[in-house]
Amino acid sequence: MIFSDRNGEERIFVKEGPSKTKLHYGRALVHSGLSGLRSGRDSQLEGRRLSAVLTRSALASLSLAALGACAGLLGFHRHDRRSISRTVVFVVAGSAIGFAAGFTWKTRNLTASMARSAMKEMGTVRDEHWIEKHPIDYA
Repeated sequence: MIFSDRNGEERIFVKEGPSKTKLHYGRALVHSGLSGLRSGRDSQLEGRRLSAVLTRSALASLSLAALGACAGLLGFHRHDRRSISRTVVFVVAGSAIGFAAGFTWKTRNLTASMARSAMKEMGTVRDEHWIEKHPIDYA
């Protein structure tokens, strides 16, 4: 719609529909979540580089990967000794599970800090959106 204001200037007003509102709200949630992830990461790292922390965690997880590979080898040894390809599959699966478990454990504080901060930021945006939809009338 085109309206003229007091100065005679024509302005175009587009009614904001539900899809625009939802899109704006979705973008605000995504941006607040990403902002929360960054602030949680920065507060946990305390000035250290992320790559250094992840490298240290990955190196510490290699011992569990080796333990997982041994467990996969033992699991194979108990079932069937004929197939080399099954041996490789058991060893790779065991080492992958061991590495994933070790890496997850070593980075749990960083992950928790990032998730907590992201949820806090997204909660703020969610609360603001709710207040916009349900204004409080004190009169």
